[in-house]
Amino acid sequence: MIQDIAPYKFNNEYRHIMPEEESIIMFFCNDKLAVREKHKDSSNNKIHIEFPRYKTVKEAVKSPIYLFEIDGVSYFRQYIEEENIPFWEENNLVLQNRFYFRVVAPKVAAFASLTALHLNGWYENNRYCGKCGQKLQNSTEERMLYCPNCDNMVYPKIAPAVIVAVLNKEKVLVTKYKGREYKNYALIAGFNEIGESLEATVEREVFEEAGVKVKNIRYYKSQPWGMADNILAGYICELNGDDTITMDDNELSVAEWMDKKDLNTENIDTSSLTNDMIKYISQMK
Repeated sequence: MIQDIAPYKFNNEYRHIMPEEESIIMFFCNDKLAVREKHKDSSNNKIHIEFPRYKTVKEAVKSPIYLFEIDGVSYFRQYIEEENIPFWEENNLVLQNRFYFRVVAPKVAAFASLTALHLNGWYENNRYCGKCGQKLQNSTEERMLYCPNCDNMVYPKIAPAVIVAVLNKEKVLVTKYKGREYKNYALIAGFNEIGESLEATVEREVFEEAGVKVKNIRYYKSQPWGMADNILAGYICELNGDDTITMDDNELSVAEWMDKKDLNTENIDTSSLTNDMIKYISQMK
């Protein structure tokens, strides 16, 4: 999955530091990230990207914010206006949104991008205090914004959600989202609500989206997913009772039972938890 970047090591401990010569600068404009496209790999249709080092773009770095570290290299956020995209070796940085990173390589660059986009969105959406309206300031001790007027503290938003594989003997419930950029088959998914356990979320989301009940709910894996500021929890469960699907056509365009042997996983990209689960289900005996 996208967070599986070994042998690289990710360190998200906050540090109040400034960039070094080899630090990576991630330039953001609203919810877009500036990258340089190096080449496209025809074998897997992945676009190889890279980011500038601090030593090459110093003049454009005015107020860097430390993000995280990968293999001892620190990454920083720098906000820019679109007309001020910095010159960097032929000035070929381009702004891309978070959906772009489904097709990005290497995996460590895709993971860094989505994690940085997650943090950038939090900074962008929390410029002012929600209690008193004063401008928030950065803590020097931890990843936190605070209000000097009313002492309100704001931490990064992480939204828990579930991905659910519902099994019906040799079949699995597959879906397609309605009105989304992503058009491939997916699994039932939804956000955890206040007062719910994750298992209760599984039961509710499956019934809301497909009109069926489930049993034998068991945990599979989790995944940080900066695409939607999520932490995703994967679950596998079994149909409980009637298999008649009543699809929520506000959320989905397709909801159907598919034989596990018919799942097309030959060239599936398992960067996402959904695809990782689909591939796992296809191989279950």
